[in-house]
Amino acid sequence: MSMDKSLKKASGLARQRNVQTRAERLLILQDEGRWTPDQPVYGIPKTRYRDLAAGQSGPRRPDSSQD
Repeated sequence: MSMDKSLKKASGLARQRNVQTRAERLLILQDEGRWTPDQPVYGIPKTRYRDLAAGQSGPRRPDSSQD
């Protein structure tokens, strides 16, 4: 009897997600200045999900540790 293809690899479950949790969206919105902690967490705007190909890097953030 052959094994089902969904059971062959454990890495098949670790695929790229196309949605973000509310906490992830709040962090993105807070970085962009579109949300502050005194605002409600319900009804927050959508955020763009950026899927990077392997070997690419996202936009560089300024290093804030050099104060």
